[in-house]
Amino acid sequence: QVQLVESGGGLVQAGGSLRLSCAASRTFFSFNAMGWYRQGPGKQRELVAIITSGGSTNYADSVKGRFTISRDNAKNTVYLQMNSLKPEDTAVYYCNAKNWQSREYWGQGTQVTVSS
Repeated sequence: QVQLVESGGGLVQAGGSLRLSCAASRTFFSFNAMGWYRQGPGKQRELVAIITSGGSTNYADSVKGRFTISRDNAKNTVYLQMNSLKPEDTAVYYCNAKNWQSREYWGQGTQVTVSS
């Protein structure tokens, strides 16, 4: 069973920064890709950023230029550096991993609240 453990959420003022971490119980290369999704109040879950096993990245338009996804292979950890945060970034952020058979795994979620 794969476990994804997120950390780093919290309360921050608009314009501030946070870094989320997602530690996987398996080596990063067990997965085709890992990424971050978020679900705001009354909204559907949406993709924020993704990084593939080959190192390619993709971002939602709403976070391009502000968020950066990265990984530490030695620690089996994926990070989401979030800068210039806006109140509309408020959401529960979920770590996601997809293996080579397209099975998906989810973390428990971490709350990010941005105050205006």
